Amino acid sequence: MEEEALEGEWMRLVAPYEVAPMLTETTWQELHGAYTAPQRHYHTLAHVAALLTYAKEFRSALPDYDAVRFAIWFHDAVYNPLRNDNELRSAQQAIHFLQQTRFESVRLQQVAHWIRRTQRHQDREPNEPVELHWFLAFDLAVLSASPAVYQRYAQQIRQEYRHVPDLLYKPGRRKVLEAFLNEPTLYRTAHFQQREAQARENLRAELEKLH
Repeated sequence: MEEEALEGEWMRLVAPYEVAPMLTETTWQELHGAYTAPQRHYHTLAHVAALLTYAKEFRSALPDYDAVRFAIWFHDAVYNPLRNDNELRSAQQAIHFLQQTRFESVRLQQVAHWIRRTQRHQDREPNEPVELHWFLAFDLAVLSASPAVYQRYAQQIRQEYRHVPDLLYKPGRRKVLEAFLNEPTLYRTAHFQQREAQARENLRAELEKLH
């Protein structure tokens, strides 16, 4: 999806919520600037576009389609590999923007919660909304991509941590991969569960290369 098309997606999403034109434009510029920052290689506008494409494909399964799309737009608005509060700060950006619109408070809090949950994909909570399951599945869909696409993703993540020497990066990355592999399931939607075997194969292949 080209940047112009993405900007159109953003404008159409916010249009029903009576957002001031200047706020709409400045927020787009802020998001664009964040996702096109030179230190980003995977967490880019291409990642946003991929998730929006999934959301559109599975729209009929998403009772609150707009909330999922707002979560997608803001979920990596803040991304600094040196910090451990990116998800919290991204959620705060979403709250700051949505509070200035006619987006309902209850839905706003859901969006913020879903963004924060991307820090802990495998947590379980009672009465989780189906939108959360889909949103988290979209975010982890790359794990079940073809081996070539997955390898490119792994390389892009390494580039984002290029300031970290292998001596530290490899054990840290192994810990992440092992945590995924130790989960009973990576996905909580039937569609993505069909891709689980490929995801685990990809994770194991990367893990082997890190030893």
